[in-house]
Amino acid sequence: MNQSEQNTRKILVTSALPYANGSIHLGHLVEYIQTDIWVRFHKMRGHECYYVCADDTHGTPIMLRAQQEGITPEALIERVHEEHLKDFTDFNIRFDNYYSTNSEENKELALGIYSRLKKKGLIEARTIEQFYDPDKEMFLPDRFIKGECPKCHAQDQYGDGCESCGTTYSPTDLINPVSAVSGATPIKKESEHYFFKLDQCEDFLKQWMQTGHKGNNSAPLQVESSNKLEEWFESGLRDWDISRDAPYFGFEIPDAPGKYLYVWLDAPVGYMSSFKNYCTQHNIDFDKWWNTDSETELYHFIGKDILYFHALFWPATLHFADYRTPSKVCVHGFLTVNGKKMSKSRGTFITARSYLDHLEPEYLRYYYAAKLNERVEDIDLNLEDFVLRVNSNLIGKYINIASRSAGFITKRFDGKLADQLDSDGKNLLDEIQGKTGDIASLYENRQFSEAIKLIMSLADLANEYINDIKPWEIAKQEGQEEKLHQSCTTNINVFRLLTLYLKPVMPELTEKVEAFLNIEPIQWSDSSQLLLGHTINKYKHLAKRIEAEQVTAMVDKSKETLQAKEEHSPARHGEAQQHPAIADTIEFEDFAKIDLRIAKIVKATHVDGADKLLQLTLDIGEPEGKTRNVFAGIKSAYQPEDLEGKLTVMVANLTPRKMRFGVSEGMVLAAGPGSKDLWILQPDEGAQPGMKVK
Repeated sequence: MNQSEQNTRKILVTSALPYANGSIHLGHLVEYIQTDIWVRFHKMRGHECYYVCADDTHGTPIMLRAQQEGITPEALIERVHEEHLKDFTDFNIRFDNYYSTNSEENKELALGIYSRLKKKGLIEARTIEQFYDPDKEMFLPDRFIKGECPKCHAQDQYGDGCESCGTTYSPTDLINPVSAVSGATPIKKESEHYFFKLDQCEDFLKQWMQTGHKGNNSAPLQVESSNKLEEWFESGLRDWDISRDAPYFGFEIPDAPGKYLYVWLDAPVGYMSSFKNYCTQHNIDFDKWWNTDSETELYHFIGKDILYFHALFWPATLHFADYRTPSKVCVHGFLTVNGKKMSKSRGTFITARSYLDHLEPEYLRYYYAAKLNERVEDIDLNLEDFVLRVNSNLIGKYINIASRSAGFITKRFDGKLADQLDSDGKNLLDEIQGKTGDIASLYENRQFSEAIKLIMSLADLANEYINDIKPWEIAKQEGQEEKLHQSCTTNINVFRLLTLYLKPVMPELTEKVEAFLNIEPIQWSDSSQLLLGHTINKYKHLAKRIEAEQVTAMVDKSKETLQAKEEHSPARHGEAQQHPAIADTIEFEDFAKIDLRIAKIVKATHVDGADKLLQLTLDIGEPEGKTRNVFAGIKSAYQPEDLEGKLTVMVANLTPRKMRFGVSEGMVLAAGPGSKDLWILQPDEGAQPGMKVK
């Protein structure tokens, strides 16, 4: 969007609400850093831009963890709120308001939305059958039930879907279900629940997907997200269960004692309530931002794993509750570290605090910016590349410009810049200033990696100029004072411009530069100005190189910290504290029927249209080079290239199963609760494809 500086926009921006049951880690920070950069850019442009967020505080996991710690849920979420906000603040992520979904504003808004939807006939009560934990005397959420997949018979699967074969199902379909809360065998019990009729919203959602808020022909979704919605439309939208039974930590539904709003209904309302709380404090008209004909802009930054909630449920509930819909839902991918999923054992599951104990926060902000784009793509934090890129680009190229020129200005000219520039200096600055619009457009469109690439190319031009001029040699020559003065003034002005361009990414470093240059906080419109005849302060060290030992220490410390947490802390969000109970005893003859073989993964590929599956080509030593085709639900844990050439174990005599994507001719074995915490079995060195596992 290209808009002149004079046309002030009104922009409200949010990031997804972190769950109040665990620490912020580097994967989370991809989103908050991306959002913060975008917000800072718009504030530099002079727009009225607000960034709000909150802790997501309701649900069964919060309730259970508080019980385990012997404290109230309110005490738990207050403690986590302080921890989260400190982590964000120390990474220079500046919310205008960071709130909580356990607030009066959120209660009023969430129950108000429920009431409006009910009056419009979009809420329906139905009696459903659910699993109930007889020991804990509570209904069990899907993720607190484990059992055998009813389709492929993989063990230890969650109640909402199989991580092995990708099948989705109801928890009551599980074979040999077990409560992850108590280990008891759950019983089926009927309960009345309330459903939001999402299927009746399909026409509106299809229209909104095409034309956006107020039908302004501005598509609110990226192409990848729109394609995903088309798949969901094609398979049919299902009504949404928006209530939960007591005991539950959340908002009780007024006309339904013992029934509570499901956390995913009141959580996104936290965007509204956080902003309403801010509006009350600053005398802002909340309704003008959230009514159906609002002229303001609303942007949500989220991860791809919660697209369903933000692109279907959220706009539908907003629209039919007579609120405005989002202008854009900006979706990003996941983070890998060194090309693989974050790993506790490898020390690459790094918390925000572990990073901050060893490295500068703005180095990570810079690295993420150099990787992020406007597409729904995963990004990789390669720790070796991270060190090289920071040292080479930030220190070697950018900081180097100031350090090579400031000393001459201080010592030879009492810290005062020249009143004018020579033609070479003017030409260089004209070229750099001429890129202001291009860089602004890249920031606006969230093409941060391209913006950083362009800024660093300008830094290269500046260093070429310095190397050609050679101020250190000019300083030794008689009668060259004016040339030295002008060339160093050019360099300082180049440094100031590059700092302006990097300010959304590196605000803390920018403050140091502003103090060194003796200037007011720079705004985007300052790019047209130059510092001439201006006195700067003595140069002080602005940034230092990363040493490889710092990264090694951080990784080692992460292993120690996470091991200690796992030994002494309750389970985090979505994680059961206990492993599933041991299954019933079987006879040896039953086990002997299973033919387990060593298999070599010859090839691994993504499966089009499948969220959880990878397609594996396996060599199990069969004659004439025959291979097996297996679909495995391990996409959340592995990249295809990480698997090829590895050995694993497969069930070789499983009846082939026809799937939508083809025929699966066996099953590979893996351990772990699922999602990213999943590990395929790998035999020791010396095993060969086709060997029988006994």
